[in-house]
Amino acid sequence: MVGKPMPGQERNTDAESVGTENEREPREASRPAARSASPIPRRRNRVATLARTLETDIIPRLLMAHRRNVAAAYIDSSPSDMVGMDDVGALTGLAMQADLPGALAYLEALRGRGMSLERLYLELLAPVARRLGLMWEEDECDFTAVTIGLSCLHQVVREYSPAFVQRAPRAEPDRRVLLAPTPGEQHSFGILVVEQFFRGAGWDVWSGAGVERNEIIEAAQRVWFGVAGFSLACEDHLSNLAMLIRDVRRASRNAGLGVLVGGPLFVDRPDLVALVGADATAVDGRDATLQAETMLALLGRDA
Repeated sequence: MVGKPMPGQERNTDAESVGTENEREPREASRPAARSASPIPRRRNRVATLARTLETDIIPRLLMAHRRNVAAAYIDSSPSDMVGMDDVGALTGLAMQADLPGALAYLEALRGRGMSLERLYLELLAPVARRLGLMWEEDECDFTAVTIGLSCLHQVVREYSPAFVQRAPRAEPDRRVLLAPTPGEQHSFGILVVEQFFRGAGWDVWSGAGVERNEIIEAAQRVWFGVAGFSLACEDHLSNLAMLIRDVRRASRNAGLGVLVGGPLFVDRPDLVALVGADATAVDGRDATLQAETMLALLGRDA
């Protein structure tokens, strides 16, 4: 099912030591077509302005306002080593309320029961992001609520990033990966989580959300990458991804570049991996790093 796009997030580049933040506007697929052309740009500009305001002003204030009110009252005191749908629902609610301290307290209580960060990323944060996406697609919440929820999840990942990356082994020069959503896609949380797994495995990461196609190709021309990874959630952009992979391979400084693709679309349709010109797909961040290590061994390391 083709869903409405999600709001974009930031670009983060280690390989180039350059960072920018871009935000892309959501499509208004659910609204009726205007009778004249002029109201559409104005309406889109208003949405883009709202998105920027939420990202740069309102959301940071909401998140900071809650920092003094940390409470662990959301936690069931009964011991458990399983993450369930109740946990997903609870963390979704905290994220949509921009309750960053509450979300962190919830996660810390789970860690106190022996839950590893890796499991929390895969079994809790990723399902919460999927639930937010589903709520958006089914019109169960509005653009503002989804944006606040995703921004809170991004803050959670940033808070835990130092602890997650501490386990990284010594980096090797050829273990460098390019990660980005397919241009036009605005689902970026998955890429952020995958990025953490690569960093934790000792990879140097160039990553970005909302970046333009030419920026990705220029990065492949300028920097040597062992692997490139792209995510896709919307079938509308399938041809865009195929052309991007073709052009990245042509531009790449590495003749043996391995290409990974991920996202719900490829989980449901693994035959699409070959169609877009990729080498493999991965279901989550842990699987992506394993696939990338295999690619380095099988496809060669041409400097």
